[in-house]
Amino acid sequence: MLLSLKSRFVGNVYVVECVGRVVLGAEVKALEAELATAEREFSRIVLNLSEVNRLDSIAMGLLVRYAERMEKRGGGVRLAAPPQFVTNLLNMTKLSGLLQSFPTEEEAIVSFLKQGPGQQTPGKSGPRVLVFDESADLCVFVRTVLVAHGFNVRSTCLFRDAKILLGVDGVDYIVVGPSTPQLSAETVVTTLTTLSPKAKPMKLDADFKIRDAREATDALLQMFGLSQ
Repeated sequence: MLLSLKSRFVGNVYVVECVGRVVLGAEVKALEAELATAEREFSRIVLNLSEVNRLDSIAMGLLVRYAERMEKRGGGVRLAAPPQFVTNLLNMTKLSGLLQSFPTEEEAIVSFLKQGPGQQTPGKSGPRVLVFDESADLCVFVRTVLVAHGFNVRSTCLFRDAKILLGVDGVDYIVVGPSTPQLSAETVVTTLTTLSPKAKPMKLDADFKIRDAREATDALLQMFGLSQ
């Protein structure tokens, strides 16, 4: 299989970086499996195609099918940095309206973020929270707990993505996890609060990710002045 995929989420946007060829066979099946994973929680998908060197008709059909499916849920599929041959194909097939393209990955992500919360974001009227940690599982855990208590939560595992999120919309709280080996939690908090100066910064304890789930939940809610 000559296709590699790397995925992450930026708030309510699911981003997939594609490298190689997307053609009938194992490659298309791999991308379809990735899109199926994405749609379990997300309706907004960005595909970074900057390193794609071939895309056949089956692959294009797959993208169209998911774009139509996500649009019905209030989202869509958008392409980032598509090679010229992909742009030409979109124009020729008149699919550029359904599969919108953007010069960079950041621009594609921001185009979704500026639309506001999607239909899949519960608690969207509550206090706004940004959660940042390198562990996707920790982000999901914190987001799930806070959303259940009425918060509007966006989370991300990359520092640059956290800055993108805050560049689009400020928040009321910034929660920084313990797993940031490249940057100290203090540096992260300082930088992010500069982008959202009205936000209250919060740091999770170093042992938060290894605590019992119930204990971690209690600790998190106490940080927000809530109790079980």
